[in-house]
Amino acid sequence: MNFRNLSPQQMFMRLAEEHVPELRFCAADRAGFESWKKEALPRVIATLGDFPAKAPLDPEPIAEWEHDGLTKKRWLVDVSRHISAVLQVNFPPQGGRRPAILCWHGHRIGGKEPVMGNDAIPAYRELIARDHYDYGHRMAKEGYVTLAIDWFGYGDRDDGDKPNWRIKPESKDWCDVYYLHATMLGMTPLSIFVAHGMAAVDFACALPQVDPQRLGVMGMSGGGTLALWSALCDRRLKAAEIICYSDLFAAFGFRDINYCGMEVAPGLYKLVDVPDLQGLLAPLPLLVDIGIHDTCFKVETALECYRRVKRIYETAGAAERLELDLFPGAHAWGGNRSAAFFQRAL
Repeated sequence: MNFRNLSPQQMFMRLAEEHVPELRFCAADRAGFESWKKEALPRVIATLGDFPAKAPLDPEPIAEWEHDGLTKKRWLVDVSRHISAVLQVNFPPQGGRRPAILCWHGHRIGGKEPVMGNDAIPAYRELIARDHYDYGHRMAKEGYVTLAIDWFGYGDRDDGDKPNWRIKPESKDWCDVYYLHATMLGMTPLSIFVAHGMAAVDFACALPQVDPQRLGVMGMSGGGTLALWSALCDRRLKAAEIICYSDLFAAFGFRDINYCGMEVAPGLYKLVDVPDLQGLLAPLPLLVDIGIHDTCFKVETALECYRRVKRIYETAGAAERLELDLFPGAHAWGGNRSAAFFQRAL
């Protein structure tokens, strides 16, 4: 008797395991890479759907304070129609026009707060101590202007504290609800977040303390997803650090169910896998952080992802622009190579 499967999850896992993306990288030389990128990049970006209409930033100053030798400021800015964001900028003590780094947060409490160095709350202090999660603060200490906003569902843009809209425990989380809302309108959370990140870049370029020719982006976990997509979509960004977002869709997504509506787009895996997405950045300088003990993105498939990206960068003639920080930690920021990497890249 033939084996019959009644599990939808098993069905999807088997489909993912046997699937070969249509545009998986297989070029043998630099010309092949250029041809692949020319075809793949616009088709990949098209999976994001429509981007929200831009709005004038209309920045409104909120606060300015000193913390640990840094000057920190916040503005309220309009990042697209019908939605604003609180944008925080950390300024180093060095004068003159400085390189700037967008610091995208992941799926952690507080959104941008611990990333930008808010250690006034015990839960944030724990995150910072455990995961080195204050890269927006520490990179400012290294001499970079750093900027951050909250993604939907986090920090100042958290709908969870609104009783009439509170998600029921047995229901989907906000990431998936926003995905449903966005796709009904022909968008995705990714297209919306990338657009909001671009608005942050617009703001950065207008700051007299920032050199608009030296802009980078970094982020951890879900922030790594957004760092990747920001760098794919915004050519003003000259370097990227992807922290703990290296893996294969069949592994972390379909098998481990470790993804959500802020990380996917319709038909994306039909076209490419995560290594292809990262490889499409070439020849952009790219630093990849992988934790040996990461339980979200297992090291075996994370390193397989990196090996495929390395092959793409080598084929593109850009091997020297790809770096790896393989550190003996968990789901965290390695932080061992970041300062030197951005110093070279920016």
